[in-house]
Amino acid sequence: MNGRTAYTATWTQQLAIAGAYAACYELARYASFPHWILTGGLRLAFLLLMPPRFWPALLLGETLPSIENAALNEPTFGMAWAVVAAVPMALLWIPLVRFMRRRWPLHGTDGNLRIGMLLSATLACAVVNAVATTGELQIALFTNPGTWPEISAPMYFWAYLLGGYLGALTLTPTILALHERFKAQGSLFTFAAVWRSPLFRDLMAWTVPSLGGLAWVALATDQETLLQMARLSLVLPVLALAWRHGWHGTAVGGMLASIALAVTGTEFIDPAVIRCQAVLALMISGSLLVGVKQAHLARQASPAARASR
Repeated sequence: MNGRTAYTATWTQQLAIAGAYAACYELARYASFPHWILTGGLRLAFLLLMPPRFWPALLLGETLPSIENAALNEPTFGMAWAVVAAVPMALLWIPLVRFMRRRWPLHGTDGNLRIGMLLSATLACAVVNAVATTGELQIALFTNPGTWPEISAPMYFWAYLLGGYLGALTLTPTILALHERFKAQGSLFTFAAVWRSPLFRDLMAWTVPSLGGLAWVALATDQETLLQMARLSLVLPVLALAWRHGWHGTAVGGMLASIALAVTGTEFIDPAVIRCQAVLALMISGSLLVGVKQAHLARQASPAARASR
């Protein structure tokens, strides 16, 4: 392959990745709201898994939707807001994640996931996201004085911070877990392999039904106490999965519980949902830490266990 062909192939890959990422980004943005920002999870997973040479594809794939969103909402929020909103958030995240990846690799020398690094990157990126998005909101409020008197930028900052953190916890650990399982299998996933997975069977047998049932109770009841109990009970299937399957169970169960909790919201900014989301975010973070530690201890113990037989 000559230099020109290699250059063309590289840009072909960049464009293909950018197109795929833009499509996933649009889907994640459509399902997001201020206290549940799924685009952050998608972006963080890309930055942690993909080599830096493919990060231009991330910028390209995120720039086009950002410009489109800014152009569509410019009549409402003003030109100053549109100029700032057109800048992709990935441009602010890349220097931070690049620094963290160089200083603290995502995986240790033993191949284990460094969950501390993942949670630190999640929190740091959530802070950057909250500061930048609150700044955009402040620009819109400043250029349109009195238009939205009910909106307080400091209140939205905390919603954006939680939304960025929980949104990343919803997608990033699950993507990392699937990536790890794919590498361990060494080939393409097949239906038979997925069906034989104990984690998949537990998901289908009782996790999804129980989460769906609790979400239905939360939507059907008119009693605030029962509503909050149903929402908080969503953490129980996640804890069970974490106990049975380690951090992989926490990742997938946390994603499903986060989706179920988001479905129960009845307002754009629902304080009751936000409180439950904060509990869920703390529980997922703690379970990930414990699950990775258990996996590390199991790997250390397995050679000794084999030798004792």
